[in-house]
Amino acid sequence: MLSTEVAGTTIEMDEENFMVDYTQWNEAIACDLAAREGIPDLTDRHFDVINFMRKEFEEKGTGPSLRRLTKQSGVSTKELYTLFPGGPAKKAARIAGIKKPQGCI
Repeated sequence: MLSTEVAGTTIEMDEENFMVDYTQWNEAIACDLAAREGIPDLTDRHFDVINFMRKEFEEKGTGPSLRRLTKQSGVSTKELYTLFPGGPAKKAARIAGIKKPQGCI
């Protein structure tokens, strides 16, 4: 595991740069993580996805699959790829401070 400073807080990250302890997450951390992922500004639409992913993680212990994310978050697949280019489920999970969703490569 790797300790890194994110938005002024020391965070433990796993080998794929997912937060180890999702309870450390806050919106400032999300903004910093998003910038590191090449997303300079998070919009309300980004937070719709992020908050949905966090809720799913808290309820089920894993983030939603891409299919579940598009079916239940109200955000289409096309929009997800626009909001989180280059792998929306993994990228959104990193920014949401949760572990990599099951089924993600």
